[in-house]
Amino acid sequence: MNRIEVLPVPGIPEIRKGSDLGELIVGSLAKVGESLMDGDVVVVKQKAVSKAEGRVVSLSQVEPSRRARALARKEGKDPRLVELILREAVRVVRSGHGVIITQTRHGFVCANSGVDQSNAGVGLAVLLPVDPDRSARRIRRSLEAKSGARLAVVVTDTFGRPWRRGQTDVAIGCSGIVPLVRYAGRRDSYGYALRVTEPAVADEIAGAAELAAGKLDGIPAAVVRGVKYTRGEAGVKSVLMPRRRDLFR
Repeated sequence: MNRIEVLPVPGIPEIRKGSDLGELIVGSLAKVGESLMDGDVVVVKQKAVSKAEGRVVSLSQVEPSRRARALARKEGKDPRLVELILREAVRVVRSGHGVIITQTRHGFVCANSGVDQSNAGVGLAVLLPVDPDRSARRIRRSLEAKSGARLAVVVTDTFGRPWRRGQTDVAIGCSGIVPLVRYAGRRDSYGYALRVTEPAVADEIAGAAELAAGKLDGIPAAVVRGVKYTRGEAGVKSVLMPRRRDLFR
């Protein structure tokens, strides 16, 4: 057994387009007497990444389409927000109860294409990063260059689940870590041969970091220390369920 620690990164200043998240994280850790170590997993919330990458849109600049207006009336949403949701989607999976479930260009199936207005500013909406795995690679390289440590990075967002109420943070991008642990072919303590067991270690790390950083405390990053993981660059794209095997689509 190994001990796992989660260290929130407080004091990160307001993130703007062009901000170097690696520099901000290393600097904020130094202010509280902490530094990064080999094997650490740095977890960064999607909204911080999106703001740094300029993925913030003013609703005043959005002209809703006829389709967006119709769907907005049906679900009781701002038609400009619905227009952004549709632009970020390759298809609408289902809508109802004020929620539009879409499949995004990334392949994620999620509410409202990940478009969010919380902690964005009046009249603004934040979109998901264009390529969260690439974002994670860029942040990891910056962190490693500034800290000298060999790290992994996980970019997270809050997703619902089709078979349970509530939401949890999951990995939408990662770098330096293989996001799944493959146990197929190994035997448990009773000698049973495992066939499909694949713990989603990147998602588990995302959930642990969210518990420490919280939703309302304005802390956009955390360091998870002590996790045993395999290094790699498969990215979160490698864990997406092919549609032919997805029982919920």
